[in-house]
Parts: sequence; C-alpha cells; structure tokens
Amino acid sequence: MSKTDPTKNTPARATKKVPLESAALKQTEVKITPAKGRPMLTWVGKRPLSNVTAFPAQHVETFAPPQSAIANPKSDIWHDWPAAYPKGGLLFHGDNKEVLAHLLANGFRGKVNLIYIDPPFDSGADYVRKVSLRGVKGTAKIDGESYTLGEQIQYTDIWANDNYLQFMYERLLLLKELLHPNGTIWLHCDYHKGHFLRNLMDEVYGSASFKNEIIWQRSSAHSDASTFSNLHDILYYYALGDEFTFNKQFVEHDEKYITSHYRYVDERGRRYRTDNLTATGLKGQGYEYEWNGVRRIWRCPQETMKKLHEEGRIQYTRNRVAEYVRYLDEMSGTALPDLWTDILPVNSQAAERLDFATQKPEDLLSRIIEASSNPGDLVLDCFLGSGTTAAVAQKLGRRWIGCDLNKGAIQTTAKRLQTIIRQQIEAGQKNPLTLALSHDGERGKDVGPAQVAFAVWRVNDYDLAIQHNEAVNLACEHIGIQRTRTDAYFDGTLGQPLVKIIPFGHPLTPLDLEELKRELEARPEEDRPITLVCLGMELAAKTWIEDWNRLRKRKKDEYLHKPEVNRIDVIELRTDPKYGKFIRHEPATAKVKITCVGAPLAAPKIVVEIEDFISPTIIERLDQQAGMLKPTIDDWRAMVDCVMIDPAYDGQVFNVALADVPEKKTDLVVGRYELAAPSAETTVAIKIIDMLGEEVLVTRLVKE
Repeated sequence: MSKTDPTKNTPARATKKVPLESAALKQTEVKITPAKGRPMLTWVGKRPLSNVTAFPAQHVETFAPPQSAIANPKSDIWHDWPAAYPKGGLLFHGDNKEVLAHLLANGFRGKVNLIYIDPPFDSGADYVRKVSLRGVKGTAKIDGESYTLGEQIQYTDIWANDNYLQFMYERLLLLKELLHPNGTIWLHCDYHKGHFLRNLMDEVYGSASFKNEIIWQRSSAHSDASTFSNLHDILYYYALGDEFTFNKQFVEHDEKYITSHYRYVDERGRRYRTDNLTATGLKGQGYEYEWNGVRRIWRCPQETMKKLHEEGRIQYTRNRVAEYVRYLDEMSGTALPDLWTDILPVNSQAAERLDFATQKPEDLLSRIIEASSNPGDLVLDCFLGSGTTAAVAQKLGRRWIGCDLNKGAIQTTAKRLQTIIRQQIEAGQKNPLTLALSHDGERGKDVGPAQVAFAVWRVNDYDLAIQHNEAVNLACEHIGIQRTRTDAYFDGTLGQPLVKIIPFGHPLTPLDLEELKRELEARPEEDRPITLVCLGMELAAKTWIEDWNRLRKRKKDEYLHKPEVNRIDVIELRTDPKYGKFIRHEPATAKVKITCVGAPLAAPKIVVEIEDFISPTIIERLDQQAGMLKPTIDDWRAMVDCVMIDPAYDGQVFNVALADVPEKKTDLVVGRYELAAPSAETTVAIKIIDMLGEEVLVTRLVKE
C-alpha cells in the first residue's frame, strides 16, 4: 500500500512533508481495557480483547471547495484535534475494527462525545444495494456491491451466533476506549439479537451506565402476519459519567391532549389553560398575603403577582382566586418518552432514499444527535451505511467520523456530504452569520456547520479484497453455486458438495489444501464431498489431491450409492470442460480528452471532455439478468454515477475541485467541463465512478 502524507491541508493547497515514520503511518499495538461490568454473557469462543494491531491510514481523497478556505469556522472546538488530520470530517474505508484501532492509536482516545451504531441485526436481511442506470430509460436494475457484512469475504462467518457475539463484543470494547468520560453511545437493533446485545452493553459499559431502552415504531401492522406483527426497532442508550449531555426533547401535543388540557381560547384566538397559583400544601414554602380580596399562601411574591396581572397572565375564578394563564403556543410540547411513534421509516417515495436496505431516516438521527450532543461535539458511526449519521451531524454543526467496509457506502456518503456542504457554503455566502458556530449553549437546528470540508482515508487497503469478492460473485453466477452466508470457511454448495473458492490472486497450492484439511478435522461429522474453485493449480497440489482421494476410495460393496467421504474435486476456471471460461475482473475504461485553451485577453482554461466510457461489469450483469432480450446502452453516461476533477493532482491525494453529481436518477453527467488553469504545468486527474461504485482514474500532464 502506498503511503501518503496525512497532514496535508487541502483548502490551502499546501503540502507539508512529514517523515513516513509519523504516528499515523506506523503499525502499532493498542492496549484495550478489559470489560468489568455485570452480568457477563458467555459463548463458544469468547475471547477478551486485550490489544489490537493498528494499521496505518492512506489519505486518498479530499473534498474542500475553494470557498471552504474562508468559510471554514474558526473555533476552539479543534484545540485537541490530532495534528495528523486536517480539521474536518473524516470518512474511513475499511474494517471498522481496524479503523477504530487506528483512531485509538492516533489521538482520538476518549474524545468522542456521541457514538451511534446500527450494526447488522443478524436478521437474514439481504444487504445488497440495488442500482439503476441513469437516464429516463435507465430502468434496468442490477445488483450492486454487497452491503457491509453480508457479502464481504472478511465477514462471511458473522451470522453464526457465537461469531456474531464475538464480532460485536470486540467492537463495543474498542468504542468504549474512544468514548469521552462523559460520552454517550446508542446501539440500534431489533428483536433478533437485542437481548444478547443488551447483556453485552451491560458487560462492557456497566449496567449503571444504562439510561433507556427506546422503542421506535418503524411501520404499521401487517394484515397477513401469522403472529403479532413486528413493528419496532430497539435503541439502547448508555452514558458514561455523571455529567453526560442530555438535551430534553419534546413532541407536539396530540389533538386529544390539546382538547382536554387547553380548553380556553382568548380574544386573539390563542389556546390556553390555567394553572394553580396557590402553594397550599407545600410545607414551609410560598408567600402568604391577600390578593384580590383572597388571602392565601401563593407560589410567587406579591411583586411578581402584580407583574403577571399587568401582563394579562392571570385569570380569576368565580371566587376571585387568581390562576396563571399558560398559552399552548409557548409550550415546547410533551416531554419525549421512551416510545417513539412519530418518526416514519425511509420509504420508496422519500426524498432522502438512497437505495440502501437498512437506511435510517434523518429525523431519527436528528433526535438522537440533538439529545446527546451539543454543537461542536464529535459524533462517530462505524457502521455508516448510507451516511445518515454523518449527514445529520454535518447539518447540526457537529464534527463527525464515519467508516464502513463497503466501498459503495463510502461513495454514497461522500456524494451526500458534498451536496450538504455546498448548500451550507452557499447559505453562508448569502448570510455570513450562518457559518458562525454557536457555543452559547443555545440549541437549535440553525447552528452553523462545524466544518465545510472532509477527507477520505483507507485503512489496511481493502481494494484487493473487494476485487476478489467481485470475482467470487461472477464465478458463483457462472457455475451456479448456492452461496452460504452462515459458514465461516466454505463459500456455498454445488448440489451436495461443499464449495471453497480459492483467492484468484494465486493458483491452488498445497498450503490451501492443508488449510482445508485442518478445517475438515475440526468438523468430524462432515462427510460431504468438496469442490474447489480456482484459477490455476500447482503440480504439487494436483499430487496432494490424488493422494487424498486415493485414501477415500470405498470398496464396491461398501456404502453403495454413497459418495466417498470428503472427496475433493477441482474446477479450474480456465480449463474445466464444463465451466471452462476465464473469469477475470475487466476494469471499466474511459476515453478522455484534456486540453488547455486560452485567448490573448482571457485566462487559460483546462477543458475536459469525456468521449466514451464502458463498464464490462455492468454490461455482463445486465446480460446475465436480461434473459433472451439483451439490453443496449445508447449513452455511456447512463453507466456513470458521478465525475470528479482535480486540476492539480499530486499523485497521492485526490482533491475534488469540481464534482458533477446529478441530483436525480434521471439526470446524466455533463461530460464536458472547463476549469481555470494553474499558472504552471499541472497534472489533471479525472475520477469517473460508475453505477456499481467502480472508479476509473485518468491523468494527463497539461502545459499552458
């Protein structure tokens, strides 16, 4: 993995060189505090997490519009921000365990004010992003890259109960290390694993830190349900320390409450109710005096009573007893309870919908972030998905860190944040006060942004893993393998045989076979045959398999009609007589023309023209899903999701100066762009991202 300078501050276009041995680029070991809470949940293979290896992060992209250099709020909220990172949002692509370890090793321990996580629920849901081609006629849908945990090769075993618990246990321990001493954490789940996760939270954070179990009603009853309809998700809310942030939230009074409690209407049409002003029964409290001919122990002194009378805030009963007038429009509403029924899920018509199966509504995250943090606080989500947490944190003036293993999730989040930040900068140019971050303790949605730039980082370089997974998907579709989501080792089945796909980066070797042998020894009851899928096979591996199968031959009269136990067969994808087709990942390609033009009286400009683009993966998937009717793509732009340009690319960090991100799915990218040319020769980089999230990077050296 190439190493880059993580201290680069892109808005100023200045590069500050630091040694590659800087803290952000070292592989270090991070110590983890053991869990001491009670009760303690036990499962097969439970292992404490005493330390974890922290891998370096590679800075791969920055979004910092030219206006951000002057619009970025200057505030003391960044005083303890690690020097290795620019002051802005941080978006990490990688396994969240390794990202969290990296954050711990690089200055973020104990600095996160609010954590929200929405991990897989172990619900068997299909975590696959559905993708449509762009354009009015672009209605053909294709399966996108598998979302987060369900399909990534690192996580294929987490759906087994014990592995799922270990997976969550380790991440909860890491998150606790990052949490501020008075920080809060919200865990979103449902009935599948909620009871286990509650125990894990008690063990890691301590039962005394538990504050609430929130029930969110996310749907209405189903008439076709065979049992009681499952309508809700669960939110576990834990807070450390005695000074944790809690900003009370309110909901509007319902009509029944208003009718029964605010029965009166004044001459201006304002609804109100009356409250008792006497203090009778309050031991040793109140003020005794006569008011309006009535002697009582009152709740306020006589001077205050006189002021209320003059302001028209007192109404008198038939017995001349004073009562306080409380107007409905002055009330915040009903204090929010632990049952939330007023927030709708993201449906198919929602403007914020981004085609992620588990996307949560912005209103839900707004409520959590407003309740448990203040402007300028740091919010973390390590199961970022479609980026709702980061998007809402950006809108509410919070700093944020997000990460996800899924490349499509990172790209979707980045595009979403670019749109929000541009809108904030435009609003700030019209009214500079909207860019000033408030620290006066006042709450409200109109607070200015904490940052107007963000950077994308990669931990432990996952590009190769994702490419392998793409090849695995193609191989399974080609051969007809039934994928298995619950097996930690085998990828699926082909009829009766178990299937193991050998990573396509190397041929089948005896080392792969020894690993298979150890796996089978750990499963003494497993007698099914094995099919190995590979690209190439070493001669030594072929001999190994022949010896293995020879020992498993049965006598003719023994177990007739039964296959030999654990017999190994090989499908070599380039030579197999039945499945012989060279399976390889063909990268997308683009034809781009870049020129520098100028006139005698005008400043030179860089003109970028995308003349053609092709994604073999999209075309192949459309062919596979179309059946007899082969689809045609008349305009290459239908395959392109967005275009980004860096007119001064340094070969390491891509700084987005121009981004063409169509607002609607029916819109197409422009394809031709003009930018101001730097004064000297420069390398222009164009990043084209297709509808499956695959990137094509084209660079050209341009001179005036």
